[in-house]
Amino acid sequence: MTRTDYRLLAALALSLALHALPFLADGLAVREPAEPIAPPLLARLREPTPPPVPAPPPPLEMPEPATSPAAPKPKPAAEKPRDKPAPKATNWTQTVRRHLEKLNDAGQFYPPEAIARGLEGEALVLIVIAPSGQVVAARLEESSGHRLLDEAALRAVRSLKSLPADAPREALLPVRFRLR
Repeated sequence: MTRTDYRLLAALALSLALHALPFLADGLAVREPAEPIAPPLLARLREPTPPPVPAPPPPLEMPEPATSPAAPKPKPAAEKPRDKPAPKATNWTQTVRRHLEKLNDAGQFYPPEAIARGLEGEALVLIVIAPSGQVVAARLEESSGHRLLDEAALRAVRSLKSLPADAPREALLPVRFRLR
């Protein structure tokens, strides 16, 4: 072998030694004792405390009117007609408005939870109307900012039935929720 070959062989041996040194040093190094492994965490859920039961409202009592022999009896007021029929709607938007007012009067429009939380907003709902006048599809186009109000708007619009013939086949309908 020539001198160059010995140099290559020495360089190869030196390279192998340098590459093996980290592995050998790891085995020769004095290791500190490892920290003890902490026991696993144990957690238990507590039973939820029941919400306080509100006190029942006091009974409603009406004071007896004081009757004196000289006091004349009040005349009964003329009775107002109770459910007077609503005037005929002239177009489909008035029909929709009346339907939503009926739902509101029945307490089915504005969710009680939303009222309790003071939520207000306006949802924009796209409705698709069948030739028969019934809403066949409704989709939320713009949120009111509150999921509760958005769901109530969709529920109210989907309950529309028998809209007049002048109703378009598709329409964007703003549904407003305002507290008074």
